[in-house]
Amino acid sequence: MHGVSRLFYAQVFVLLERQPNSCAHHGIVRLFLQPLALPAGKLLHMPRRSALQSLVPSALLDTMRRLQGTKIRFVGNFGSWEDAKAASTGYSAQVILDRTIEATRKVKRGEAAFERDSITYGEMEHNFPLAWALMRAAAKCGRLHVLDFGGAMGTTYFQSRALVNAAPHLKWAIVEQPSHVEAGINEFANKELSFHPTIEDACKRQEIDVLILSGVLQYLPDPLLFLDSVLERRFRSIIVDRTPFMLAGRARLTVQHVPKWIYPASYPAWFFSDSEVLNKFSKQYEEVATWQALDKHHPEGGRAHYKGFLFELKKAS
Repeated sequence: MHGVSRLFYAQVFVLLERQPNSCAHHGIVRLFLQPLALPAGKLLHMPRRSALQSLVPSALLDTMRRLQGTKIRFVGNFGSWEDAKAASTGYSAQVILDRTIEATRKVKRGEAAFERDSITYGEMEHNFPLAWALMRAAAKCGRLHVLDFGGAMGTTYFQSRALVNAAPHLKWAIVEQPSHVEAGINEFANKELSFHPTIEDACKRQEIDVLILSGVLQYLPDPLLFLDSVLERRFRSIIVDRTPFMLAGRARLTVQHVPKWIYPASYPAWFFSDSEVLNKFSKQYEEVATWQALDKHHPEGGRAHYKGFLFELKKAS
């Protein structure tokens, strides 16, 4: 190990030893802002996060974040959904709904640029691949009628609205849990945005052009069976985003533990194999585009990546 690396690790562990309880959820970052004996220009033109990752192995970063309770963790390798559910608090916990509602209220009032997973952000971060996929669908259909399955209180709608507002006849239907639907109707529905308890109900209200499955497949008890059912509806376009795939090996069922600063909860979460998901689409749909999604989580003891896809219904031969 080089002298610079030894000095860096020594400073990190000294700080952890001396201040084990001094960091809130952003506190871990402060550990890395101490002066380091780096070669001149080492950090030039490098974002702080990239510079840190270039110096510290991911295993060390994961350990330090876990010590501070700041990292979302995916643990276990469960044989059934029932077993994983028994080891978690569940996604229907009231605290999740409460935090999501409050975060969306801040977006609606203009106090936050957007929210994601109940966390508010002061500056907009557009999801350009998803927005491009939506506008492509609008160009093909002459309108944009969206079904956003598991879309919370309108996370993707509010984040994407500025980029897709040129689309004619924008209609955005969210399918969610009953408690989310009730809150959405009472507080956030408008002439474009509606909330529904089932896919059937949303499709009865309007014809759907594009289905969004963003960060949702991994939280379903039987995601492959769910895909079978929605593919039967032959939506013209399907956007799959923020979906985790194992880099090697079979699919894995874990329990996701969310740190308390977000909300104290845990729930089952899948990591898929590419082939089992893509094979579901291959008969009826063309894979038009794929991209690396924003999430970067790994199950303990494994490696994964999050991906996005645009699928379009194949033309009848």
